[in-house]
Amino acid sequence: MKVLLINGSPRQNGNTYVALNEIARQLEKQGVESEILWIGTKAVRGCIVCGACKSNADCRCVFGDQDITNEVIAKMAKSDAIILGSPVYYGQPAGQVLCMQQRMLYAGGANFQGKPAAVVTVCRRGGASAAFQALQMPFQMCNMPLVGSQYWNIAYGREEGQAAQDIEGMQTMRTLANNMSWMLKKMHGVETNDAPEREAWTPMNFIR
Repeated sequence: MKVLLINGSPRQNGNTYVALNEIARQLEKQGVESEILWIGTKAVRGCIVCGACKSNADCRCVFGDQDITNEVIAKMAKSDAIILGSPVYYGQPAGQVLCMQQRMLYAGGANFQGKPAAVVTVCRRGGASAAFQALQMPFQMCNMPLVGSQYWNIAYGREEGQAAQDIEGMQTMRTLANNMSWMLKKMHGVETNDAPEREAWTPMNFIR
């Protein structure tokens, strides 16, 4: 079993990575392989609804290798689930993440159908829940079971690495990983517990 994690931040080691890396470490503890793929800093094209991808047997977008989209489509053919992470800009997901998500699902939907999906958003203070919802909606249209956590999959931080100080946010990421692992094991007929593992709740507020 393998989970593909997409780091949609232009900062390779920023707070989106911190959140995804916490998930990856917990997945490893659960015996599930993972890969964090960075979206990079190159421009990501938006879909122009040309429809040419529908004639490609390998589900590739006709924009070719101009950005990371086709690489994600190819990797999902060998992955069992996906977790898409994005920073929050003006209460929205990063534009390049939206462009990639729309094209990868439209062109390569066959590689995504029926596979569990989750979304992670990271912000300084507000807008994360709106961005979180926006990124979940396309997965819901592709027959992909959504994996949640003890709270919305959100972490907080501004400076690089600061999200690691969000105690509850990091626990939310680990709980997400446990839930994803449990679902994958059930889907693949692997013997596991009747319910995912749970940690004692560690709440954390903005004002400390």
